[in-house]
Amino acid sequence: MAQLHFTLDYDFFVGLFTDSKDEAFGKLMEVMLNQVLKAESSQQLNADNYERSDERLDYRNGTRERSLTTRIGKIELQVPRHRNVPFKTALFENYQRNEQALISTMMEMVVQGVSTRNVQKVTEELCGETFSKSTVSEICKELDVPVKQFKDRLLPDHYPFVIVDAIYLKAREDHRVRSKALFIAVGINNTGHKEVIGFDVYDTEKTSTWKSFFESLKSRGLRGVDIMISDAHSGLREAIKECFGGSSWQRCQAHFIRNILDKCPKKYITGLASELRDMFHSSTAEEARRLEKSIYDEYKDIAEESMSILDEGFEDSITIMALPSKYRIALRTSNILERENREIRRREKVIQIFPNTDSIIRLIGAVLMDDHNSWSNGQRLFDMKEYYDKQGIIKHKLQNSYVA
Repeated sequence: MAQLHFTLDYDFFVGLFTDSKDEAFGKLMEVMLNQVLKAESSQQLNADNYERSDERLDYRNGTRERSLTTRIGKIELQVPRHRNVPFKTALFENYQRNEQALISTMMEMVVQGVSTRNVQKVTEELCGETFSKSTVSEICKELDVPVKQFKDRLLPDHYPFVIVDAIYLKAREDHRVRSKALFIAVGINNTGHKEVIGFDVYDTEKTSTWKSFFESLKSRGLRGVDIMISDAHSGLREAIKECFGGSSWQRCQAHFIRNILDKCPKKYITGLASELRDMFHSSTAEEARRLEKSIYDEYKDIAEESMSILDEGFEDSITIMALPSKYRIALRTSNILERENREIRRREKVIQIFPNTDSIIRLIGAVLMDDHNSWSNGQRLFDMKEYYDKQGIIKHKLQNSYVA
Protein backbone atom coordinates (compact mmCIF):
# COMPACT_ATOMS: atom_id res chain seq x y z
CA MET A 1 0.00 0.00 0.00
CA ALA A 2 1.34 3.45 -0.93
CA GLN A 3 2.34 5.74 1.93
CA LEU A 4 1.55 9.46 1.93
CA HIS A 5 3.66 12.06 3.72
CA PHE A 6 1.87 15.33 4.56
CA THR A 7 3.70 18.63 4.87
CA LEU A 8 2.20 21.39 7.03
CA ASP A 9 3.57 24.91 7.30
CA TYR A 10 4.43 25.74 10.93
CA ASP A 11 2.55 29.07 10.94
CA PHE A 12 -0.48 27.40 9.38
CA PHE A 13 -0.41 24.63 11.97
CA VAL A 14 -0.17 27.08 14.88
CA GLY A 15 -2.92 29.19 13.38
CA LEU A 16 -5.31 26.24 13.52
CA PHE A 17 -5.51 26.60 17.28
CA THR A 18 -6.98 30.09 16.97
CA ASP A 19 -9.99 28.78 15.05
CA SER A 20 -13.03 26.90 16.27
CA LYS A 21 -12.71 23.12 16.38
CA ASP A 22 -14.88 22.47 13.31
CA GLU A 23 -13.19 25.23 11.30
CA ALA A 24 -9.70 23.97 12.26
CA PHE A 25 -10.52 20.40 11.29
CA GLY A 26 -12.03 21.66 8.05
CA LYS A 27 -8.84 23.52 7.09
CA LEU A 28 -6.70 20.56 8.08
CA MET A 29 -8.84 18.16 6.04
CA GLU A 30 -8.67 20.53 3.06
CA VAL A 31 -4.85 20.53 3.10
CA MET A 32 -4.68 16.75 3.50
CA LEU A 33 -7.14 15.96 0.72
CA ASN A 34 -5.46 18.37 -1.70
CA GLN A 35 -2.16 16.63 -1.05
CA VAL A 36 -3.87 13.26 -1.62
CA LEU A 37 -5.08 14.53 -5.00
CA LYS A 38 -1.57 15.65 -5.96
CA ALA A 39 -0.17 12.26 -4.95
CA GLU A 40 -2.80 10.46 -7.00
CA SER A 41 -1.95 12.66 -9.98
CA SER A 42 1.76 11.82 -9.70
CA GLN A 43 0.94 8.13 -9.47
CA GLN A 44 -1.25 8.23 -12.57
CA LEU A 45 1.31 10.25 -14.55
CA ASN A 46 4.16 8.11 -13.25
CA ALA A 47 6.14 11.32 -12.60
CA ASP A 48 6.33 14.04 -9.94
CA ASN A 49 6.06 17.77 -10.63
CA TYR A 50 8.72 18.94 -13.13
CA GLU A 51 10.28 15.46 -13.17
CA ARG A 52 11.88 14.43 -16.44
CA SER A 53 11.25 10.75 -16.99
CA ASP A 54 10.97 8.38 -19.95
CA GLU A 55 8.25 6.54 -18.02
CA ARG A 56 5.96 9.61 -17.83
CA LEU A 57 2.46 8.74 -19.14
CA ASP A 58 0.96 12.23 -19.49
CA TYR A 59 1.40 15.90 -18.49
CA ARG A 60 -0.32 18.14 -15.97
CA ASN A 61 -2.69 20.80 -17.21
CA GLY A 62 -3.45 22.97 -14.18
CA THR A 63 -6.29 22.39 -11.69
CA ARG A 64 -9.95 23.07 -11.27
CA GLU A 65 -11.86 23.87 -8.09
CA ARG A 66 -14.47 21.55 -6.68
CA SER A 67 -16.38 21.92 -3.42
CA LEU A 68 -16.87 19.00 -1.07
CA THR A 69 -19.55 19.27 1.61
CA THR A 70 -18.68 17.34 4.76
CA ARG A 71 -19.91 17.16 8.35
CA ILE A 72 -17.14 19.56 9.37
CA GLY A 73 -17.88 22.12 6.71
CA LYS A 74 -17.34 22.92 3.07
CA ILE A 75 -13.91 22.04 1.67
CA GLU A 76 -12.44 23.56 -1.48
CA LEU A 77 -10.39 21.04 -3.45
CA GLN A 78 -7.84 21.75 -6.20
CA VAL A 79 -8.45 18.88 -8.59
CA PRO A 80 -5.54 18.15 -10.97
CA ARG A 81 -6.16 18.17 -14.69
CA HIS A 82 -4.22 16.04 -17.19
CA ARG A 83 -3.57 16.94 -20.80
CA ASN A 84 -4.72 13.70 -22.47
CA VAL A 85 -5.96 11.06 -20.00
CA PRO A 86 -8.60 12.30 -17.52
CA PHE A 87 -7.59 12.44 -13.88
CA LYS A 88 -9.43 9.88 -11.70
CA THR A 89 -9.86 9.73 -7.95
CA ALA A 90 -11.85 7.56 -5.57
CA LEU A 91 -12.63 10.67 -3.53
CA PHE A 92 -15.35 11.74 -5.94
CA GLU A 93 -17.06 8.37 -5.96
CA ASN A 94 -17.41 8.80 -2.21
CA TYR A 95 -18.36 12.45 -2.75
CA GLN A 96 -21.16 11.48 -5.13
CA ARG A 97 -22.44 8.89 -2.69
CA ASN A 98 -22.33 11.42 0.15
CA GLU A 99 -23.97 14.06 -1.98
CA GLN A 100 -26.73 11.66 -3.00
CA ALA A 101 -27.19 10.62 0.62
CA LEU A 102 -27.56 14.27 1.61
CA ILE A 103 -30.11 14.89 -1.15
CA SER A 104 -32.04 11.76 -0.19
CA THR A 105 -32.03 12.81 3.45
CA MET A 106 -33.32 16.27 2.58
CA MET A 107 -36.11 14.79 0.47
CA GLU A 108 -37.01 12.34 3.21
CA MET A 109 -37.16 15.17 5.75
CA VAL A 110 -39.64 17.06 3.57
CA VAL A 111 -41.72 13.91 2.99
CA GLN A 112 -41.83 13.28 6.75
CA GLY A 113 -43.27 16.72 7.35
CA VAL A 114 -40.25 18.93 8.05
CA SER A 115 -40.64 22.39 6.50
CA THR A 116 -38.10 23.52 3.90
CA ARG A 117 -37.01 26.29 6.28
CA ASN A 118 -36.21 23.76 9.00
CA VAL A 119 -34.47 21.50 6.48
CA GLN A 120 -32.25 24.49 5.73
CA LYS A 121 -31.38 24.83 9.43
CA VAL A 122 -30.64 21.12 9.88
CA THR A 123 -28.35 20.85 6.85
CA GLU A 124 -26.49 23.96 7.95
CA GLU A 125 -25.91 22.40 11.36
CA LEU A 126 -24.83 19.04 9.93
CA CYS A 127 -22.83 20.16 6.90
CA GLY A 128 -21.75 23.70 7.65
CA GLU A 129 -23.47 24.85 4.47
CA THR A 130 -26.71 26.76 4.01
CA PHE A 131 -29.31 25.57 1.53
CA SER A 132 -31.99 28.09 0.67
CA LYS A 133 -35.67 27.23 0.68
CA SER A 134 -35.72 27.38 -3.10
CA THR A 135 -32.70 25.04 -3.30
CA VAL A 136 -34.39 22.52 -1.04
CA SER A 137 -37.54 22.75 -3.17
CA GLU A 138 -35.52 22.21 -6.35
CA ILE A 139 -33.76 19.21 -4.83
CA CYS A 140 -37.13 17.74 -3.88
CA LYS A 141 -38.09 17.73 -7.56
CA GLU A 142 -35.84 14.66 -7.75
CA LEU A 143 -38.90 12.89 -6.34
CA ASP A 144 -40.86 13.52 -9.56
CA VAL A 145 -39.55 10.53 -11.49
CA PRO A 146 -40.13 7.78 -8.88
CA VAL A 147 -43.48 9.29 -7.88
CA LYS A 148 -44.66 9.41 -11.52
CA GLN A 149 -43.55 5.80 -12.06
CA PHE A 150 -45.48 4.78 -8.95
CA LYS A 151 -48.54 6.80 -9.92
CA ASP A 152 -48.69 5.45 -13.49
CA ARG A 153 -47.68 1.85 -12.80
CA LEU A 154 -49.75 -1.03 -14.17
CA LEU A 155 -52.11 -2.89 -11.84
CA PRO A 156 -51.69 -6.57 -12.72
CA ASP A 157 -53.51 -8.03 -9.70
CA HIS A 158 -57.21 -8.38 -8.99
CA TYR A 159 -58.58 -6.00 -6.35
CA PRO A 160 -61.87 -7.38 -4.93
CA PHE A 161 -62.23 -4.43 -2.52
CA VAL A 162 -61.47 -0.81 -3.35
CA ILE A 163 -61.80 2.15 -0.96
CA VAL A 164 -61.94 5.67 -2.38
CA ASP A 165 -62.05 9.13 -0.85
CA ALA A 166 -61.08 12.74 -1.52
CA ILE A 167 -59.30 15.28 0.65
CA TYR A 168 -59.07 19.01 -0.06
CA LEU A 169 -55.72 20.83 -0.02
CA LYS A 170 -54.78 24.43 -0.79
CA ALA A 171 -52.47 25.31 -3.68
CA ARG A 172 -51.49 28.45 -5.56
CA GLU A 173 -52.79 28.75 -9.10
CA ASP A 174 -52.88 31.84 -11.32
CA HIS A 175 -51.63 33.99 -8.39
CA ARG A 176 -54.54 32.87 -6.21
CA VAL A 177 -54.96 30.26 -3.47
CA ARG A 178 -57.39 27.59 -4.62
CA SER A 179 -58.83 24.49 -3.02
CA LYS A 180 -57.85 21.27 -4.81
CA ALA A 181 -59.36 17.80 -4.41
CA LEU A 182 -56.87 14.98 -4.00
CA PHE A 183 -58.51 11.67 -5.00
CA ILE A 184 -57.04 8.51 -3.46
CA ALA A 185 -57.88 4.84 -4.05
CA VAL A 186 -56.69 1.97 -1.85
CA GLY A 187 -57.23 -1.59 -3.05
CA ILE A 188 -57.14 -4.91 -1.20
CA ASN A 189 -55.39 -7.32 -3.55
CA ASN A 190 -55.91 -11.07 -3.95
CA THR A 191 -53.37 -11.82 -1.20
CA GLY A 192 -55.13 -9.59 1.34
CA HIS A 193 -52.54 -6.78 1.31
CA LYS A 194 -53.44 -3.10 1.07
CA GLU A 195 -52.11 -1.10 -1.88
CA VAL A 196 -52.33 2.53 -2.93
CA ILE A 197 -53.62 1.90 -6.44
CA GLY A 198 -54.20 5.49 -7.52
CA PHE A 199 -54.17 9.18 -6.68
CA ASP A 200 -54.57 12.44 -8.58
CA VAL A 201 -55.54 16.09 -8.14
CA TYR A 202 -58.71 17.67 -9.55
CA ASP A 203 -60.39 21.05 -9.23
CA THR A 204 -63.41 19.63 -7.45
CA GLU A 205 -65.45 16.51 -6.70
CA LYS A 206 -68.12 15.84 -9.29
CA THR A 207 -69.27 12.96 -11.45
CA SER A 208 -67.02 13.88 -14.39
CA THR A 209 -63.83 14.14 -12.31
CA TRP A 210 -64.51 10.88 -10.46
CA LYS A 211 -65.23 9.18 -13.79
CA SER A 212 -61.93 10.49 -15.15
CA PHE A 213 -60.13 9.13 -12.09
CA PHE A 214 -61.81 5.71 -12.33
CA GLU A 215 -61.15 5.44 -16.07
CA SER A 216 -57.46 6.14 -15.43
CA LEU A 217 -57.40 3.27 -12.91
CA LYS A 218 -59.11 0.93 -15.38
CA SER A 219 -56.69 1.92 -18.16
CA ARG A 220 -53.83 0.83 -15.90
CA GLY A 221 -55.45 -2.58 -15.40
CA LEU A 222 -57.85 -2.27 -12.45
CA ARG A 223 -60.25 -5.20 -12.62
CA GLY A 224 -62.00 -7.79 -10.49
CA VAL A 225 -63.63 -5.20 -8.21
CA ASP A 226 -66.48 -6.75 -6.21
CA ILE A 227 -67.15 -4.00 -3.65
CA MET A 228 -66.40 -0.26 -3.71
CA ILE A 229 -66.35 1.46 -0.31
CA SER A 230 -66.86 5.22 0.02
CA ASP A 231 -68.97 7.98 1.51
CA ALA A 232 -72.22 8.98 -0.16
CA HIS A 233 -71.02 11.96 -2.24
CA SER A 234 -73.51 12.15 -5.11
CA GLY A 235 -70.91 12.63 -7.86
CA LEU A 236 -68.85 9.74 -6.51
CA ARG A 237 -71.85 7.41 -6.31
CA GLU A 238 -72.88 8.19 -9.87
CA ALA A 239 -69.34 7.62 -11.17
CA ILE A 240 -69.13 4.26 -9.36
CA LYS A 241 -72.43 3.23 -10.93
CA GLU A 242 -71.24 4.15 -14.42
CA CYS A 243 -67.65 2.86 -14.23
CA PHE A 244 -68.13 -0.24 -12.08
CA GLY A 245 -71.58 -1.45 -13.13
CA GLY A 246 -70.94 -5.03 -12.06
CA SER A 247 -69.68 -4.08 -8.59
CA SER A 248 -71.55 -3.51 -5.33
CA TRP A 249 -71.27 -0.34 -3.26
CA GLN A 250 -70.69 -0.24 0.49
CA ARG A 251 -71.64 3.07 2.06
CA CYS A 252 -69.15 3.97 4.77
CA GLN A 253 -70.95 3.25 8.05
CA ALA A 254 -68.99 5.89 9.97
CA HIS A 255 -70.04 8.63 7.54
CA PHE A 256 -73.59 7.23 7.47
CA ILE A 257 -73.96 7.35 11.28
CA ARG A 258 -72.58 10.90 11.26
CA ASN A 259 -75.11 11.92 8.58
CA ILE A 260 -77.97 10.48 10.66
CA LEU A 261 -76.88 12.06 13.94
CA ASP A 262 -76.34 15.47 12.32
CA LYS A 263 -80.11 15.69 11.75
CA CYS A 264 -81.10 14.27 15.13
CA PRO A 265 -82.35 16.51 17.99
CA LYS A 266 -79.51 16.89 20.47
CA LYS A 267 -81.24 15.20 23.41
CA TYR A 268 -81.68 11.94 21.48
CA ILE A 269 -78.18 11.70 19.93
CA THR A 270 -76.55 9.53 22.63
CA GLY A 271 -79.32 6.93 22.67
CA LEU A 272 -79.66 6.80 18.88
CA ALA A 273 -75.89 6.49 18.37
CA SER A 274 -75.77 3.49 20.73
CA GLU A 275 -78.64 1.75 18.94
CA LEU A 276 -77.10 2.37 15.51
CA ARG A 277 -73.82 0.82 16.65
CA ASP A 278 -75.65 -2.26 17.92
CA MET A 279 -77.46 -2.50 14.58
CA PHE A 280 -74.24 -2.41 12.56
CA HIS A 281 -72.62 -5.02 14.83
CA SER A 282 -75.34 -7.54 14.02
CA SER A 283 -74.16 -10.99 13.02
CA THR A 284 -76.55 -11.30 10.07
CA ALA A 285 -78.28 -9.01 7.58
CA GLU A 286 -81.68 -10.20 8.81
CA GLU A 287 -80.86 -9.19 12.39
CA ALA A 288 -79.61 -5.79 11.20
CA ARG A 289 -82.85 -5.23 9.26
CA ARG A 290 -84.94 -6.17 12.31
CA LEU A 291 -83.04 -3.65 14.47
CA GLU A 292 -83.27 -0.98 11.75
CA LYS A 293 -87.07 -1.35 11.69
CA SER A 294 -87.17 -1.11 15.49
CA ILE A 295 -85.03 2.07 15.47
CA TYR A 296 -87.13 3.59 12.71
CA ASP A 297 -90.38 2.97 14.57
CA GLU A 298 -88.92 4.36 17.81
CA TYR A 299 -87.52 7.62 16.37
CA LYS A 300 -89.68 8.37 13.31
CA ASP A 301 -91.85 10.90 15.16
CA ILE A 302 -89.09 12.60 17.18
CA ALA A 303 -86.22 12.54 14.64
CA GLU A 304 -87.98 12.48 11.31
CA GLU A 305 -85.06 13.76 9.19
CA SER A 306 -82.65 11.30 10.73
CA MET A 307 -84.99 8.37 10.07
CA SER A 308 -85.45 9.49 6.48
CA ILE A 309 -81.67 9.28 5.97
CA LEU A 310 -81.54 5.90 7.73
CA ASP A 311 -84.37 4.46 5.65
CA GLU A 312 -82.90 5.71 2.38
CA GLY A 313 -79.31 4.58 2.91
CA PHE A 314 -79.61 1.51 5.14
CA GLU A 315 -79.33 -1.22 2.50
CA ASP A 316 -76.23 0.35 0.95
CA SER A 317 -74.61 0.43 4.40
CA ILE A 318 -74.93 -3.34 5.02
CA THR A 319 -73.52 -4.60 1.71
CA ILE A 320 -70.58 -6.16 3.57
CA MET A 321 -73.04 -8.44 5.43
CA ALA A 322 -72.73 -10.71 2.38
CA LEU A 323 -69.08 -11.33 3.37
CA PRO A 324 -67.77 -13.72 6.03
CA SER A 325 -67.56 -11.94 9.39
CA LYS A 326 -63.75 -11.57 9.48
CA TYR A 327 -63.81 -9.25 6.43
CA ARG A 328 -66.52 -6.92 7.69
CA ILE A 329 -64.73 -4.78 10.29
CA ALA A 330 -62.03 -3.53 7.91
CA LEU A 331 -64.45 -2.95 5.01
CA ARG A 332 -67.54 -1.48 6.68
CA THR A 333 -65.99 2.01 6.71
CA SER A 334 -63.41 4.01 4.79
CA ASN A 335 -61.25 4.27 7.94
CA ILE A 336 -58.22 2.84 6.13
CA LEU A 337 -58.21 5.99 4.00
CA GLU A 338 -59.21 8.23 6.88
CA ARG A 339 -56.02 7.24 8.68
CA GLU A 340 -54.05 8.00 5.54
CA ASN A 341 -55.76 11.38 5.31
CA ARG A 342 -54.56 12.21 8.83
CA GLU A 343 -50.98 11.54 7.73
CA ILE A 344 -51.51 13.86 4.77
CA ARG A 345 -52.96 16.56 7.05
CA ARG A 346 -49.86 16.31 9.24
CA ARG A 347 -47.67 17.23 6.25
CA GLU A 348 -50.13 19.87 5.04
CA LYS A 349 -50.03 21.57 8.45
CA VAL A 350 -46.33 22.29 7.91
CA ILE A 351 -46.68 23.48 4.31
CA GLN A 352 -50.13 25.12 4.69
CA ILE A 353 -50.32 26.20 1.04
CA PHE A 354 -48.69 24.16 -1.72
CA PRO A 355 -46.82 26.20 -4.36
CA ASN A 356 -48.71 24.44 -7.18
CA THR A 357 -50.53 21.24 -8.10
CA ASP A 358 -47.30 19.48 -9.08
CA SER A 359 -45.97 19.93 -5.55
CA ILE A 360 -49.08 18.17 -4.16
CA ILE A 361 -48.46 15.20 -6.44
CA ARG A 362 -44.75 15.22 -5.56
CA LEU A 363 -45.00 15.36 -1.79
CA ILE A 364 -48.23 13.47 -1.12
CA GLY A 365 -47.28 10.96 -3.79
CA ALA A 366 -44.03 10.29 -1.92
CA VAL A 367 -45.97 9.84 1.33
CA LEU A 368 -48.40 7.43 -0.34
CA MET A 369 -45.57 5.54 -2.03
CA ASP A 370 -43.80 5.14 1.31
CA ASP A 371 -46.94 3.79 3.00
CA HIS A 372 -47.70 1.54 0.01
CA ASN A 373 -44.26 -0.06 0.30
CA SER A 374 -44.76 -0.61 4.03
CA TRP A 375 -48.13 -2.25 3.41
CA SER A 376 -46.81 -4.45 0.59
CA ASN A 377 -43.96 -5.77 2.73
CA GLY A 378 -45.93 -5.88 5.97
CA GLN A 379 -48.66 -8.00 7.45
CA ARG A 380 -51.68 -8.58 5.24
CA LEU A 381 -55.04 -7.19 6.26
CA PHE A 382 -56.68 -10.61 6.16
CA ASP A 383 -56.43 -14.03 4.52
CA MET A 384 -58.37 -14.13 1.23
CA LYS A 385 -58.75 -17.93 1.09
CA GLU A 386 -62.19 -18.04 2.70
CA TYR A 387 -63.38 -15.25 0.44
CA TYR A 388 -62.35 -17.08 -2.74
CA ASP A 389 -63.63 -20.42 -1.42
CA LYS A 390 -67.09 -18.87 -0.94
CA GLN A 391 -66.94 -16.36 -3.81
CA GLY A 392 -69.83 -17.92 -5.71
CA ILE A 393 -72.12 -17.73 -2.68
CA ILE A 394 -70.95 -14.20 -1.86
CA LYS A 395 -71.56 -12.89 -5.38
CA HIS A 396 -75.02 -14.47 -5.36
CA LYS A 397 -75.81 -12.64 -2.11
CA LEU A 398 -74.48 -9.35 -3.49
CA GLN A 399 -76.55 -9.65 -6.68
CA ASN A 400 -79.72 -10.64 -4.84
CA SER A 401 -79.53 -8.30 -1.87
CA TYR A 402 -82.70 -7.03 -0.17
CA VAL A 403 -84.34 -4.02 -1.77
CA ALA A 404 -86.53 -1.85 0.47
